[in-house]
Amino acid sequence: MGNHSPKVALFITCIGDQFFPQVGECAVRILRRAGAEVSFNPAQTCCGQPAFNTGYREEARDVALRMLDLFDDADYVVAPSGSCTTMVRVFYPELFAGDPALLRKVERLRERFFEFSEFLVKIMKAEDLGASFPHRVAYHDSCHLYRELGIETEPRKLLRAVKGIELVELQDHRLCCGFGGTFAVKYPEVSVGMAQDKVRAAAEVGAEYLVANDAGCLMHVAGYIHRNGLPLKTLHLAELLEKHE
Repeated sequence: MGNHSPKVALFITCIGDQFFPQVGECAVRILRRAGAEVSFNPAQTCCGQPAFNTGYREEARDVALRMLDLFDDADYVVAPSGSCTTMVRVFYPELFAGDPALLRKVERLRERFFEFSEFLVKIMKAEDLGASFPHRVAYHDSCHLYRELGIETEPRKLLRAVKGIELVELQDHRLCCGFGGTFAVKYPEVSVGMAQDKVRAAAEVGAEYLVANDAGCLMHVAGYIHRNGLPLKTLHLAELLEKHE
């Protein structure tokens, strides 16, 4: 890599683009603060995960094909999402298993594709990014981030470095929040029940904020909180790292 600032392309994710644009903006500012040169390719669309998870393999391939050539000029691609990162790193090889030429493209992309907290800690060697947030915060391990990528310590290192924060662990913090993409639409009763358990666990430890690295989890839990008029607030890790209270 030499001494130049690494060129990082941001992959924003569909939910981020449509519902949480501030997460992408915060991620860009933090990556730049950590020393990266950040770009955004407006030709990007979806990684293909919704179609893939629902069983539409051909449709997922069509969408994923667009991803394979979009970021060739970047040293790294960073997504503020464990699920999209998992789609590229874990499931693209499965999706293109029968095509050696495309698999080579997949390999070139997946070895440069990182989740936001993972990239900051492992690649940029950054932990303290100057944030200050004197609140009681619980961290939710989203499923793909924890189960597929094994990312557990990196977000906690970033959170513990925040000035004034009180980081508390949820009981059964590895349990799913119930979103699961299209699962929440197909099985709303189960999905909402799981969100209720997650919010109850946050209340039990007295958390003011529930933080996660996936906007899908946050959207799901925030919906439950809003409908029930609860005081708990939700934040993406990138948003919290921008706080200076």
